[in-house]
Amino acid sequence: MRPADRLFRIIQLMRATGRAMTAAEIAEKMEVAPRTIYRDMDHLIASGAPIEGERGVGYMLREAFDAPPLTFTFEQLEALAFGLRAVEMLGDPRLGQAAREAKEKMLGMLPMEHAERLISAPIHAFRSSAQPVVPDCLGDMRSALSAKRKVWIAYHSLPGERSQRVVWPLGLAAFGAIWVMTAWCEMRADFRDFRLDRVEDWKVMPDRFEPEPHQTYQAYLKQLS
Repeated sequence: MRPADRLFRIIQLMRATGRAMTAAEIAEKMEVAPRTIYRDMDHLIASGAPIEGERGVGYMLREAFDAPPLTFTFEQLEALAFGLRAVEMLGDPRLGQAAREAKEKMLGMLPMEHAERLISAPIHAFRSSAQPVVPDCLGDMRSALSAKRKVWIAYHSLPGERSQRVVWPLGLAAFGAIWVMTAWCEMRADFRDFRLDRVEDWKVMPDRFEPEPHQTYQAYLKQLS
């Protein structure tokens, strides 16, 4: 990690903790030796950062301090670049457009060096010709999930069975290029996972749903753990 990135992470760590921290605590989080943190603290204090404390006692960031917004390490910028590119490749058109708009907003607010890093990060996401296309229903399923609206679907399962049912969209997951929707199925009165590329027809209904605690996505994930 570059020294400048480490200094920024130290400030962020102290802001998040909101209490005095020893050099040993900070060193453990930064994965460096305590003597490195002592040097970093000396540099930050000499640079005017509002840090109170001393060696052997601990350090604390005064509450009045506020770091500049949208400041990232280069590794964080690479993660953002990859995430945005993956969304454009794997998401529906509206989600891809939202990713492009989000990138433009960040580029307008980042320092020049960081903006260039976001654009030129050598980490990409591609879709091969062998992968299935983005399901047409993905955008509507996202909207129904957000609005908590029931959806009628005509579904073709892997064993070849066809069914029609009303479901409550609870969560979406991408397994590579395969999108899977977890929903509460009214017909089965239980959780079911549906591959969106096997949804042959669908209709977002005006009816809303309010899941009970045992019908939530969190309850579904708890079953898997």
